[in-house]
Amino acid sequence: MYCGRTGLGLACALLLSGATVGMAVASADEMKFPLRAQYETVGVKPISTADLLAHFNNYTIIDARSEYEYQTLHIEGAESVPLSSPGFDQSVKALADKTKKPLVFYCNGTTCEKSYKAAVRAIQSGVKQVLVYDAGIFHWAEANPGKTDLLGKKMQSAGQLISKADFAAHLLSPRDFYERVMGDPNAIVLDIRDAGQRAGVSLFQMRDVHVPLDNARLEDWVSRSKQENRAMFFIDATGHQVQWLQYYLKEQGLHNYWFMKGGAKAFYDTL
Repeated sequence: MYCGRTGLGLACALLLSGATVGMAVASADEMKFPLRAQYETVGVKPISTADLLAHFNNYTIIDARSEYEYQTLHIEGAESVPLSSPGFDQSVKALADKTKKPLVFYCNGTTCEKSYKAAVRAIQSGVKQVLVYDAGIFHWAEANPGKTDLLGKKMQSAGQLISKADFAAHLLSPRDFYERVMGDPNAIVLDIRDAGQRAGVSLFQMRDVHVPLDNARLEDWVSRSKQENRAMFFIDATGHQVQWLQYYLKEQGLHNYWFMKGGAKAFYDTL
């Protein structure tokens, strides 16, 4: 913009200042939602927390995460259709046809891509009205605990969410994890990876038991840990699944449990 030596100098300066502020806001927005611009170019439109709450009953809300994550924490009334499920496209199309409402997909937060990818696939499947709640489940739970289900019950407060500090307090480096397990003959070591991830390989000389991530299948082991005062050690693939498992362990009143930071991948990386 050329302002020249005129009486419009102040106005030009204000306009330039406004443009600068606008760029700063846009930059901040990109940092807050780093994937948003990329997916908006292919027709994926976001919805804010306030708008979703204000028109809550006008949408069909779909959780694109794993079934275990959904069972642990989800938006009230949301449908579980994992992006990885074989019949994903048919399921979301059927929901759109049945409810006659716009679909809103969500996952874990601003850097989680599952909700965006789910929205793209829904659009490609012919669904006309598709939105993405890219703030994610944790932001929703903090803002609207009364419309969030935690382990099958309505949340009472955002304080029920596990903090980063609480999670970190149960993390051990692969080396420390290994040394504690090998130094404790009474330790219960559970590998919660799925069969494909585990591939039949034991990380702890056959001391670790393969128990797929399922609270019903973990219940006996948790009870044994409490009754016999034995420490529990959990191994997942990359350190993400145990974040959800911790909600169940906390509900069960377990305290002496440990996770391997970075999961089995980090263990192999240290070899």
